Amino acid sequence: MLVVTALWSTAGVVTRQLEHARSFEVTFWRSFFTLLSLMVILPAWQGRHFFRLMPWRSRTFWLSGLCWSIMFTAFMVALTLTAVANVLITLALGPLITAMLARITTGHPLPWRTWCAIGMAGVGIGGMFASQIHVDAPGFWLGVTVAVCVPLAGAVQWTLVQRSRSQGLDLDLVPSVLLGAALSCLLTLPWAIPFQASAADVQWLAFLGLFQLAIPCVLSVLCAKVLKAAEVSLLALLEVIFGIALAWYGAHEEPSPPVLMGASVVICALLINELFAWRQRNV
Repeated sequence: MLVVTALWSTAGVVTRQLEHARSFEVTFWRSFFTLLSLMVILPAWQGRHFFRLMPWRSRTFWLSGLCWSIMFTAFMVALTLTAVANVLITLALGPLITAMLARITTGHPLPWRTWCAIGMAGVGIGGMFASQIHVDAPGFWLGVTVAVCVPLAGAVQWTLVQRSRSQGLDLDLVPSVLLGAALSCLLTLPWAIPFQASAADVQWLAFLGLFQLAIPCVLSVLCAKVLKAAEVSLLALLEVIFGIALAWYGAHEEPSPPVLMGASVVICALLINELFAWRQRNV
């Protein structure tokens, strides 16, 4: 899951290299190359009969694919409506929403260490961007409303995987990532035309499609079969930390002291949670 968040975090520094592609076109090309990559990776991994064996009749499969498409699309749409800081703060709700949804649907109580870690991480990320929130800015409420779709869809996705496992269902939800990419392409294509991306832009977006979405999203589904839904969502917050570090190194965007302080709180929360989990498993 640490590798997954590191790969997810490359989006910021890579988009700084784009010349002409913007907004919906970025989302479309990224989803398109994700779809293309998965159409090669998944059959090579699971066999040439992969497409025939996909669980087309499963409602869970379609719901999971819809969740992925929402996550792929809503993030970029929210960024076009409000400030990046506002979107990131909204995404920090992910662990809390996931924990509550998993508690309701599976009935398994979360340990206090996870609740405390969720609270610490939320405080840390809130502190990172508190000075940058502009409630009265144009598009704030609409942007935040769209951004909320990302943690909501993520919470449903991780809970679906965990619930499927807890019920003993032999359901492979990895193909739902491919379905989500296809739906995202269809949703954003009308707004992506006319295309303005340069050849260099397309190459960078192909990189994002393969390494920032296709590979890590498949790995995250596999991680969700082992980790609790709340833990997956909590660890996913490291994407913010890694993204700041990569932007600092690769795009020379030096973070402010409050950002570094908040990042430290998030890392401490994650380390404490995993340390206690490791100790409990070894008692």
